[in-house]
Amino acid sequence: MARQFFVGGNFKMNGSVESIKKIISYLNDAKLDPNTEVVIAPPALYLLLAREHLKPGLEIAAQNVFDKPNGAFTGEISVDQLKDSNITWTLLGHSERRVILQEDDAFVAAKTKAALDGGIGVILCCGESLEQRESGKTIEVVTSQLKAVAEKVKDWSKIVIAYEPIWAIGTGKVASTEQAQEVHAAIRQWLKKELGDKTAEETRIIYGGSVSEKNCKDLSKQPDIDGFLVGGASLKPAFVDIINSHLYGEEKGNSRL
Repeated sequence: MARQFFVGGNFKMNGSVESIKKIISYLNDAKLDPNTEVVIAPPALYLLLAREHLKPGLEIAAQNVFDKPNGAFTGEISVDQLKDSNITWTLLGHSERRVILQEDDAFVAAKTKAALDGGIGVILCCGESLEQRESGKTIEVVTSQLKAVAEKVKDWSKIVIAYEPIWAIGTGKVASTEQAQEVHAAIRQWLKKELGDKTAEETRIIYGGSVSEKNCKDLSKQPDIDGFLVGGASLKPAFVDIINSHLYGEEKGNSRL
């Protein structure tokens, strides 16, 4: 079964009412590949603003969600609150939260289960540091992060895996096409071994890490790269080129559309 191409835009802690309205207006007016699923993740303060202005067919993700349904958890947002606001996705496990805020694999897994149980799709991030890559531990690190989730979640139909090498996030560096495809293929092989052929075939694995309009076309042609999680470029007009990058793959005989 063909996997629908998926492009997410992670605004991180950037934007204002004015700038986010401008980005959304640009997306609303642009001619976007109708076969690509598009999800943007503005800061929590602007989730409702974004949902109000973004046209139907394009979705909104939170950048995080808590693993408890409600209660005395100052500063957190629950799955039910996202659903109540018509927010259909959340990012989880981004390296900035793993590294800066010390979120471990078990906590990311607990939040992933809570989101899925509550009916929210999860963009599940995984990736290795430069030191881990140079030590030859990339696959070990990435599959360990995924294994923690697999211990709590058996149905991965609403999970999109985002492979983001930490050394390529916001640095301008990007994994080569071959490096990215190699890790994506290894993740798919791990899914097959641990969760079965159907999950391996149907789960979308997207690439993040300094994705731009310059490198997205070549990356999109790889058999195990099913889209992108875009950081800084999602705040710029070039985001539309990245959303439409799979159209170029189709012209060159890509069979996934």
